[in-house]
Amino acid sequence: MLLISLAIVLSYFIGSIPTAYLFGRAVKGIDIRQAGSGNVGATNAFRVLGKGWGITVFIIDCLKGLLPVFFFGNFIAQQNIALSATLARILIGMACIYGHNWTVFLNFKGGKGVATSLGFLLGLAFSVQGFIYVIISSVLAWIIVFVFSRIVSLASIIASIFLPISVVIFRQKPEIIILALILCIVSLIRHKSNISRLIKGQEHSFKKSQ
Repeated sequence: MLLISLAIVLSYFIGSIPTAYLFGRAVKGIDIRQAGSGNVGATNAFRVLGKGWGITVFIIDCLKGLLPVFFFGNFIAQQNIALSATLARILIGMACIYGHNWTVFLNFKGGKGVATSLGFLLGLAFSVQGFIYVIISSVLAWIIVFVFSRIVSLASIIASIFLPISVVIFRQKPEIIILALILCIVSLIRHKSNISRLIKGQEHSFKKSQ
């Protein structure tokens, strides 16, 4: 359990690296929390810092979820411990997401966890049979909603809702279904302000020229 605990703590700190904040300081010398939507995530980095930097932030935030789940998860799977490898990877991945959403480096205020969640799920797909189809389905849902609405938050909300539906469709194990429900709930909580603006018709959107 000491090994699991260490992996979880390290994963939290890796997830806590405030990528968008650091790039905001490095690229434009600004506090990204005081610009755009004020969110410390890839979408706001895209909006405030530009397309290239926004994509870079997204990739790094995604890797924050993927690498710990893959490497720490694989290492723990090789050890003779009572905890299942899948559950260990889930705990590691959730630590990454919580680190990103509630980073210790910014007074426990972070992003919404979409990119880091995607990385976590990709890392999980290496060890969970058929899970890649769940990811593909949720990503397609995100793309379709974004193409028609041009609203990132709406696409992320719909994709998060579709996640637990897709794990049932593809007959995943109970622990994966529970994980999908938790990720969906966390995403909806983090998007609470976006949901409020969507209802009022005031949510930010990306024009096709962007």
